[in-house]
Amino acid sequence: MGGALPPSSKAIFSGARQAIAAPLAAAALVTGAKSFEANPILGSRLLNERGLHAARVALSHRVAEARRARLAHLLGPADRASFARDGFILRENFLPQASFAALVAQVKAYRAPTREIVQGDTVNRKLVVDGAFLKAVPALAEVLTSADWRALLRYVGAVDADPAVYIQTLLRHARAGPADPQTAFHADTFHPNVKAWLFLTDVAAEGGPFVYVPGSHRLTPERLAWEQQKSVTARYAADSDTRQGSFRIDTHELGALGLPPPHVFAVPANSLVVADTFGFHARGPSRDPSLRVEVFALGKRRPFMPWRGYDPITTAARGNAAALLWRMKKIFGACDKNLSAFDGG
Repeated sequence: MGGALPPSSKAIFSGARQAIAAPLAAAALVTGAKSFEANPILGSRLLNERGLHAARVALSHRVAEARRARLAHLLGPADRASFARDGFILRENFLPQASFAALVAQVKAYRAPTREIVQGDTVNRKLVVDGAFLKAVPALAEVLTSADWRALLRYVGAVDADPAVYIQTLLRHARAGPADPQTAFHADTFHPNVKAWLFLTDVAAEGGPFVYVPGSHRLTPERLAWEQQKSVTARYAADSDTRQGSFRIDTHELGALGLPPPHVFAVPANSLVVADTFGFHARGPSRDPSLRVEVFALGKRRPFMPWRGYDPITTAARGNAAALLWRMKKIFGACDKNLSAFDGG
């Protein structure tokens, strides 16, 4: 028989969906799931008032600290101290000049289909770094397999695994639209996480630089209390990023957390920044239309896994991690033109 289901049947199906969803929502507690909106347990006001989110934050940091301690041999004492103090490591003149010149020339010459995401008035264009890219751009393959690159990304990310890598182009004021939402200071997620930027262009202070609040990666009592306070109402926040678990913070709140003013990375090309993006960071404002090109890496792993190495979900063959993540997360709209990362339009 056709037709609509009777009310009793609708109730049965609704109850069945809830019965199936409940254990899945509960299982997400031990993963990197962070959306307060999508998961009724993570977003529960009652549970977060009683410390659910704060407990996940605290545990993930203890686990990351233990993993990072087992990777301490990768970096010298000065780099470890710099990271412990600031939450980032800056290396200007990261590559020998000849190697950097070769890298820029090869990236400029490489043309491939790009994928873009529009963020307010900013266009974020990415070229995925996969095996084909590395064959065409061997200078980048040398960077990604170098001991220095690997050590920095592994130590800061607290995981002995390769990150996903892209060539990223940020076109600021490239279209009509609201302000770029990434210019608001935010933490990417609730646990330690690594991102890196090897800038292929000079970055001016008024040209959309990367900005980071030094020391904001540390889980102080003040920060943990702030996390709990934010979690209680996160599910109903006005901005979607907070609802999805990327908490925003106003600059006037930093002092109450014992944090200093943000550091602006106005740096020359061939500078590398590796940062824990649990720390508060943003894209700085751009006074005029600007173009920023960089090798961009991000390493995400399941935060409660105690071992430092292989994660079957987030670890992939070297050089193909970004391509695999790309297929798993179709978050970008495809562009049907072959472009260079340095093309302005």
